[in-house]
Amino acid sequence: MSTPRGFRDRRDDSLLSLVGDLPELVRNLITAEINAAKTWAARTGKDAGMVGLWFVLALFVLFWTIPAIGAFTVIGLSAWIPLWVAALILVGLGLVLVAVLALLGLARVKKMSNRENPASAISTDARIVKEVADEF
Repeated sequence: MSTPRGFRDRRDDSLLSLVGDLPELVRNLITAEINAAKTWAARTGKDAGMVGLWFVLALFVLFWTIPAIGAFTVIGLSAWIPLWVAALILVGLGLVLVAVLALLGLARVKKMSNRENPASAISTDARIVKEVADEF
């Protein structure tokens, strides 16, 4: 008899057949945990790269916004408002843009830290196996 998820009903199997299947089950569990660790490492590496990219972009904007675009805009705004007010407005806008880019990087760091670590998954599996073994 087969269950909806494809698992076999093993109630009628003998003890020897169940014990004989144990090495394959352990091998499958270890393979699955190694694959989960690889996937976790790949995702974490990708997210770490994205964090670096966001911070580099934030620094790029901070470095070039104020002197290059800032000077041009301050000169243009000084036709309507005093020069110091024009410079202050532009510095404020540049800092807001830097803060937004840095917050995008921090959001990616928080997303990375919320992901389950494979080491905790292994310890959870070991605890479950120990509980099942203690029952018998």
